[in-house]
Amino acid sequence: MASEEELFANIDALLAEEPQLPPPAERARLREAAGITQARLAQALKSTTQTVKNWENGRSEPKPPRLEAYQRLLNGWAARFPAHGTITAPAPAPAPQPEPVPDTFTGPAAATEPEETATPQAPAVQAAPERPAARPATSRRPAAKKAAKPALDPRFPHGPLAVLDGDGSAYGVDGIVLDCPATTIPQLVEWTLKESGLGAAKLHRNGKESDPLIVLTAAAAVKLGLPERLEGHEQRRSLRLPEDHPVVKQVTKAKWQLTQRGFGPWARIYRKAAGNQRQCVQLAVLSWDALDERSWPGVSEMEPADVARVLGVYAQRVITPRGSTAVSGLELMTALRPPTRAVQDRESGNWVSGHNPGSLGTEPMDPAPPEARPEHPVVVNSGWTGGFLNEEAYQWVRDVSLLSDEECLLPWAVGLDLNTAFLAAAARLTVGLSAPDHFHAPTFNPKIPGSWLVDLSHVELDPRLPSPFTPTGERPTGPAWYQTHTVAYAQELGYNVAPIEAYLRRETGAYLDPWHDRLKNAYVDTLADLGVTKDLTDTEFLAAMDQHKQVDPALTAVLAAIKGTVKGGIGKLREGPQGKHYKEGERWPALQRPTWRPDIRAAVISKARVNMHRKLNNMAKMTGLYPLAVLSDCVVYPSPGASPMDFLPYAASGKPQPGGFRLGPTPGLAKLEGVQEMSWAVDLMEKGLNPARHIKGGDAVLDEGE
Repeated sequence: MASEEELFANIDALLAEEPQLPPPAERARLREAAGITQARLAQALKSTTQTVKNWENGRSEPKPPRLEAYQRLLNGWAARFPAHGTITAPAPAPAPQPEPVPDTFTGPAAATEPEETATPQAPAVQAAPERPAARPATSRRPAAKKAAKPALDPRFPHGPLAVLDGDGSAYGVDGIVLDCPATTIPQLVEWTLKESGLGAAKLHRNGKESDPLIVLTAAAAVKLGLPERLEGHEQRRSLRLPEDHPVVKQVTKAKWQLTQRGFGPWARIYRKAAGNQRQCVQLAVLSWDALDERSWPGVSEMEPADVARVLGVYAQRVITPRGSTAVSGLELMTALRPPTRAVQDRESGNWVSGHNPGSLGTEPMDPAPPEARPEHPVVVNSGWTGGFLNEEAYQWVRDVSLLSDEECLLPWAVGLDLNTAFLAAAARLTVGLSAPDHFHAPTFNPKIPGSWLVDLSHVELDPRLPSPFTPTGERPTGPAWYQTHTVAYAQELGYNVAPIEAYLRRETGAYLDPWHDRLKNAYVDTLADLGVTKDLTDTEFLAAMDQHKQVDPALTAVLAAIKGTVKGGIGKLREGPQGKHYKEGERWPALQRPTWRPDIRAAVISKARVNMHRKLNNMAKMTGLYPLAVLSDCVVYPSPGASPMDFLPYAASGKPQPGGFRLGPTPGLAKLEGVQEMSWAVDLMEKGLNPARHIKGGDAVLDEGE
């Protein structure tokens, strides 16, 4: 059992206060107010997530020494987040209720136009007491077997979204259909806000409710005066209606506004703040390719009721879609770590906006020069020539000359794919929350997130493995910039590291923990609905994965969207400039977001690549097998059989050996990506192509520029 002193040291990293133990419900409220996940709290208390859950639902009570440590933490949180600042949704009542103390600040800044990737600050019209009657939808498929619904919010009885057809039927979640009489876009917006009962509760007590989403079929778009297709621009992201289009004029005449992105495949229509209620509706036009086929396979061709089911499950498990899955992934970060919270001014007693601990705040932050993109103003204006971080995923193929005769004689090349590897890397990942500080010749500390200029060219590893320090897998040739996890791995391998220079952040936190937890649950729950559960044996798991895409096309699409949310959300942290008219050194729109944080993206990818190399290294030690190629989260091995079970390490008991690749449905575990003949893989390698890129489909494309 951990000592009391060790537990106190962990708790002091979260907070330094000394408390009394409150009731179970209050314990959960305080933890959520602090933005700490149950998993992170369990880690600090050297306990389990289930134990923390039991403390928060009253099933059990902590015992010493955890009792004293837990008391200390809760008392400190109670001082920061007093109960009277909590807002609970009032029960419907005929008489007006007194206005509660706000738990989100909507001051003067709320009257500004919403950001393209941030929740608009404008309020919503107060929902009318009468709602349109709901009727059952005629979907061709049953609802998901496992319910993944939040508690019903009386303000939004009909769920987060609806899909509108040309006959005025708005298909919602759980099979309901609403009658929508709107014949113009302004009428649709008014109906959505005043009558539909659509919307979603906030994901964090200091956050904001999700704006209702209306998805338009091609027939609905035409009925409302929109073109069935939107064409004529050089790239998809610039697609929008011209400002003189009749529908845009209708919106303006009705005193509604569009964001700077205009009326495109994802359009937000809002009015400026006029209280503490939101007034914004989001539209998605299916025939304008709002749902990208790569992230939402087959969804745009589904019946409206099925589209509503897909998007509804995603909204319940992840977030109401706000654009591409990449945009939604970024929005989810902010929704779970709101930048501000309501705090009471000590002098005036008024409630004002204050920084929410653990968040990225409200202001954008410039990166350190080596963390930036080459075209960033920080680089261009300073004349920086000191190099850049190159923390990217693996694209490596083993030199053919390093293949042994024994390997070439093995009959199969088997590809393993790690489930949502970036998501697994985001778990318990400490990142910087403050601006970077510059240091010369610092002592390396693996606990401090940042960028280090280090020479790792002296690290000698087996040439049959990729270098863990470069995405190409080639050995470094001299000093280069690395993220903390990469340097820490060199130290873990037993090599001395002597940083020449560093950009480090003093304020740190596990910013992505809530994001990881929500997406992990969404991924695991959706796989379980498709028949792939945690209790399967490896043989059963492989069989279930082989068939899971045939179980339910709707849930298969949800699973693809969840994976797109992970990768796209991480990618958005370093989004580049768009458009052919951009000039180097100019600021681009993404830089205005507090979530433009290339250092956090580098931390995730660095940890994911290091995790991959650690498994590769352990596999070589346990089995004597070396990979043929690695591409991001996919690795190809030579194998005596066509199944991963023919080469993965198992103990005599039949259980997988820890440290290597393991099969399973959770993030970070592996599944079968594909199987080909060994001769096929060797042929690709001789041509300079990567077998990991093609092993799923077989035929290689020779002009991919690998």
